[in-house]
Parts: sequence; structure tokens; C-alpha cells
Amino acid sequence: MTSDVEALRDRIAAHFLPEPPVCLGVAVSGGSDSTALLVLLHEWMKGGGPEVRAVTVDHGLRPEAAAEAAQVARICADLNVPHDILHWGGWNGQGNLPDQARLARYDLMADWAAEQGIADVALGHTANDQAETFLMRLAREAGVDGLAAMAPRRSIKGIAFHRPMLEIPRETLRDILRARLIGWIDDPTNEDKRYERVRARNALLHLSELGVGPEGLSRVAHHMSDVRATLYHYAYQAARQLVHVEAGDLVIEREGFTDLPQEIARRLIQEALKWVSGAGYGPRGRAVDQLLHAIGQGRDMTLHGCHLVVRSDILRIMREFRAVADLRCDVDALWDGRWRLVGPGDAGLHIAALGDKGLMACPERHETGLPALSMKVSPGVWQGENLVAAPSAGLANGWSAHLVRDEAAYLDAFLSH
Repeated sequence: MTSDVEALRDRIAAHFLPEPPVCLGVAVSGGSDSTALLVLLHEWMKGGGPEVRAVTVDHGLRPEAAAEAAQVARICADLNVPHDILHWGGWNGQGNLPDQARLARYDLMADWAAEQGIADVALGHTANDQAETFLMRLAREAGVDGLAAMAPRRSIKGIAFHRPMLEIPRETLRDILRARLIGWIDDPTNEDKRYERVRARNALLHLSELGVGPEGLSRVAHHMSDVRATLYHYAYQAARQLVHVEAGDLVIEREGFTDLPQEIARRLIQEALKWVSGAGYGPRGRAVDQLLHAIGQGRDMTLHGCHLVVRSDILRIMREFRAVADLRCDVDALWDGRWRLVGPGDAGLHIAALGDKGLMACPERHETGLPALSMKVSPGVWQGENLVAAPSAGLANGWSAHLVRDEAAYLDAFLSH
């Protein structure tokens, strides 16, 4: 077993090469996967690896959660690993609870890591998680992107979250814990078939009779990741040739776009919608198919908080007015997450979309060369109901508007997949 532990420790350490962090956070729920990760990182630390600090998030959704967090604390104390417990009480009973809890967990851990001066946090996802996710997305008829493997690392609030065990099966990790007489917590929701992941986990048991196991499905997911990376490479090249930014809109050369293979065109459009809307995710595949169909027919369409306008020579993607109509902020804040306005004075002023009323108050708007729809969703400086300035619509009055997401940010998104 010692050699098995060393081999697993080395596989995890290899994930962080060539420059391992000095201090590494580890998220520990108390389940077998994260507990095994804690043990293996502790072994690495003893052998000269990074200092380890553990964190547990108590969502406060089950009576047992506090006792489970305390059990993790005892394991950490036995290993002499510093441990913190974070609490979330933000669910209001509305929406998708598992999704909200997951987002809150990452948000809390990112803040915790920043406060501790930790730049990297390890997560306990395994080949089983990879396989379960693959089956869940397969059931939704996902394409290449959906079937591709989980990212081995991702950044949230400037903190790098790592998944160094994506190729290691759960049972291998449990063998490590059994040999050390370290217990783990089995969350009762892991047996609740109302949850899609539980149903996928049960399906894996039946697939094993066909020789289809977690490691095999995980490898398939990694093959799909290679395909995804290739598609985004060509999408990046197409975007460089066909897309440019104009006053907060993305403008795409229509003829070149319609000549693209559909999978390349799909990615170019998805990243455009994310760039304009500021959303951290793109629309679902079927919605994008409808958008591509509309483009082929020469029809305008709204999607994902954006408005796509089809012209004979270009496609223009701008913000949908409904998405920004009620946005208000102080003049020293970012408007719509991407516009910063700079100008004289701020007393009693706020930023809001121009809309029809603001547009009519800009006598030189026609000289900008921008479509009225674009100017309508651009930011203006207001004092009460009176428009003070609208830099994108030709009414500067000493004010200027600056995008915080530029063309480079759009192009960089293709390289992050």
C-alpha cells in the first residue's frame, strides 16, 4: 500500500508542475474523495511539497452538516493541517438549490483563499465524477463541448481551482483510506434518486457489465477535450479575421461567417454572446442552433441578453435593451459590468441606458455612424430625468466612455478552453 500511496501522491504532484505552489488549499467535504486528497496532499507536504491548508463549507442545509464539518476538523487535527469551516446561509428557497449551493461554495472558498494569501485550491473530483458528468450530458444530447472532460483547472475570482485526480477512480482512493483506518462521510443525498447525478452513478454500475467503467468514460471525455481544443483553435483564427469591436458591439463579416463550418461558427457566436452579455456561460446548444438558422434566413433575433442584427454585409451583436433598461449605477461604478464613464463631477449623477428618450436628446447622434439600436443601449450620464452626456451618441460634454472588456478579451476567451 505504501508504494500505491507514493504513486498516487506523485500523480497528484505532477499536476502542479513545473512550479508547484508554496501553499495549497484543499476543499474537504468529508466524503471519501476529498478526504483521500487531503491525505495524499499531506504525504506530499511531508515529502517537501506545498504547505497544506484545508477548508470545509457548511451549507447549513442538513442537521448533520455541522457534525460532519467537525469530523473533518478532527482528521485535519490528526494530520496537523490547519482547517477552517465556512458557513453559507444564502438560500431563499427559490431556484435550483444544488446549483446555488455549488456557486456559493466556490465563491466562499475563493474569498477564503484570498484572505489566507492562497492562490491555489485543490478539489477532489475523480474519474467517477468525470464519468457521471459525461453520462448526464450524454442524456441531454450534448455536443463536443458538453461531452468534453472537466477542466483540470479553472480560475474563480483570481484563485486557481485544481482537479488533480480526474484520472483516478474513487475505489482506489477509498482503498487508501481503508488501509489507514480513516473513515469518510456518506452524504445521504448520494442515495436520493431524485438527483440526476445519483441516477448516473447507478447507471455506471450497470454499464460495468459491458466493460464500460469510470476510467474508460473519463478517457473518452479527455479525447473530446482534445477535439474541443482543436475546434476553438480554428474558431480563434476565424474570429481574428472576421470580428471587430465597435462602440461596445461585436461586428462580424457576414460573408466570411456564412462560409465557416457550423461548429466553428457556433463557437464564434457563443463567445460573442458571452462577451457582450458578460455572462460566464453561453446559451444552450438548441438556442444557438436557432440563432444560426435565423442568421441563415437573414432574420434578427435576441438571445442571452443580446440583440443580433443581420445586414447584407455584417452581423452586429449588441446588448438587448430589455437587459439594460433598468440598470442604474453611480458614475464611479461599472455600468453593465463593462462600461466605465469618466468626466467632470458626480454630485447627483447616475449612469443608465440612453433608451429612446436619451437618444432623442443627442442632436449629433447621426454623425457617429452607429445604428440607433446600438446607441440606445449605450450608457449615458443622467441627472434625474435629464441627460447630461452620452459619449457613444455624440453628446460628450466632457465625458468619455471606456470598455473594460476589449477585443483582446474576446479573442483570449477562445484560448482558455
